[in-house]
Amino acid sequence: MPMANRRLSVTSIREILRLRFSLRLSGREIANSLNVSRTAVSECLQRAAAASISWPIPDELDDEALTAKLYPVSSNSNARPKPDCEYIHQELKKKGVTLSLLWAEYKRDNPDGYQQTSFNAFYRNWLQKSNLVMRQEHHAGRKAFSDFSGGWLPITDSETGEVRPARLFVCALGASSFTYAEPFFSESAEAWCLGQAHAFEYFGGTTEMVVPDNPRAVITKACRYEPDLNPDFLVLAQHFDVAVAPARVRKPKDKAIVEAAVGLATRWIIARLRNHTFFSLAEAAAAVRSLVDDLNDRPFKKLRGTRRSLFESIERDALKPLPRNKYEYTHVEYATVRSDYHIELDKCFYSVPFQLVRERVEVRVSQRTIEIFFNGRRVASHAKCERPNQTRRLDEHMPKSHRAYKDWSPQRVIDWGKTVGQSTAVFVERLLSSKKYPELAYRSSFGVLRLAKEYGNSRLEGACQRAIAINSYSYKTVKIILQNSMDCSPLPHSQMPDQLQIIHSNIRGADYFVSNRENTDANSSNTRKSQESQIIRNGESS
Repeated sequence: MPMANRRLSVTSIREILRLRFSLRLSGREIANSLNVSRTAVSECLQRAAAASISWPIPDELDDEALTAKLYPVSSNSNARPKPDCEYIHQELKKKGVTLSLLWAEYKRDNPDGYQQTSFNAFYRNWLQKSNLVMRQEHHAGRKAFSDFSGGWLPITDSETGEVRPARLFVCALGASSFTYAEPFFSESAEAWCLGQAHAFEYFGGTTEMVVPDNPRAVITKACRYEPDLNPDFLVLAQHFDVAVAPARVRKPKDKAIVEAAVGLATRWIIARLRNHTFFSLAEAAAAVRSLVDDLNDRPFKKLRGTRRSLFESIERDALKPLPRNKYEYTHVEYATVRSDYHIELDKCFYSVPFQLVRERVEVRVSQRTIEIFFNGRRVASHAKCERPNQTRRLDEHMPKSHRAYKDWSPQRVIDWGKTVGQSTAVFVERLLSSKKYPELAYRSSFGVLRLAKEYGNSRLEGACQRAIAINSYSYKTVKIILQNSMDCSPLPHSQMPDQLQIIHSNIRGADYFVSNRENTDANSSNTRKSQESQIIRNGESS
């Protein structure tokens, strides 16, 4: 029987393969973790087996190639669309809407769909199962439940007297209810990630799953079937190799363990510290840690022992070991590669391979490093800039032509000009100094010096001498002089002025206001300059 084409996102595909082959979770557990159907999980694993995709996924297999292997284009698909029972249930609440009417509309949109008897059976079976309540049994080392408390601790600024509220991040293990708590000023993604990481460090190991609430810091877009996980929290899950199974929206029974822990932390910690004055978050965290230890050593009311004793006896050995590398909070952003093959982040610039110009890349920002990913593959890594307007660039990211320019210096270009002649060296030096940055004049300088291959050193030297005389420093000027053989004719006089003067009958100039004799001499000199300048201008216009 052919598989249906239930196309999952690339993130879901990678997570399904990781949870299956790395964590050895069952199809049901994977479905619960990702909030997708078991059929979709099974189909994804079948497609991976048929495509001979191994784990870990090879680095050369990016997102696009992975999707193409799992979901090849095919025109044969005989799967009949199933009725949307949730939609049917909502429509039946409207006045005058019946199952027969909804089946007729379904059949109109899906001519090859199910007949009315099967249509009705689908809905009735769904309705019978929708109100089931499952008793949750928590196995040791399987789940950790996380949430923030409703109460808060006041933190007072010792200088200004301003009071800021700090809320408690609470994490409890499923089997032993062993609890961790830590205050944070906000419920940001960084607070969620650091709180969860510190909880694992307090426990001395990691669970297989984390069951958080549905805040924007963890779930960017809540969905019953396939919620979008915040990229920052996903990086944390990958670091500790845990699955994330967020509780359903407005379903507190999904995380009853942490709901009880949050209530207990509010009473046992926040209420006991209500009369304390804290002047820093670290001071409050130390007090909270002391009370958390007391909470875990407090005897159960209906069971023997304490949370700590239960944790030591059944759950400590069931936890997975912590990763070798200590977790460092990583913020994920997205950026478009600029035309200079750099991305801009916090007014700093980081290079990527020049082939990715105009592409959208994923940027992972930690305290000391910047990592850049494209299609799930890391393409660049840099040390984080210490101050704005800094640039981090690797030579291998540059095109070959740019690397060639990078190795040059102004003095090296001038020395090349000296091999042609003194006038050529002076011309190149003035050409480089005419730009704000010498690098901007490299291409023009190279063009001038390479004219020696076509015209010879002596002719290039004469052309540069004439260009200096008329104070025109550009590749086009030298090229025109050589093309018109103007370098072969002698200069009109031995010393030319430093600058060309603009000669026009309507412009009198400063000499108009001096004596008549001086005006006569100046007009005579300007006439000679105009004749020489006109020769160059005629050459440029030809």
